[in-house]
Amino acid sequence: MTVRTASWAEFVSLAVLLLNLAIVHLDAVTSLGGPVHGCAYLIVVILTLRHPGLSTGTRMLGLIPGAGGLLVLRRLS
Repeated sequence: MTVRTASWAEFVSLAVLLLNLAIVHLDAVTSLGGPVHGCAYLIVVILTLRHPGLSTGTRMLGLIPGAGGLLVLRRLS
């Protein structure tokens, strides 16, 4: 369940950062969204690497920024 939450937080925060960059580029959104995205990414990587029973290929998917956590979740289900 924690991997699922962190994966979606990573994906949504990346989408918010990219939309902000494309539309208005508010510094407040970047200042908040950047660390949220970075922390969510690190949590996904750590949880994926420590998850028992995953193949090496699935563990490497977790290293892909933005969508790696969702790809791992797809392999888990």
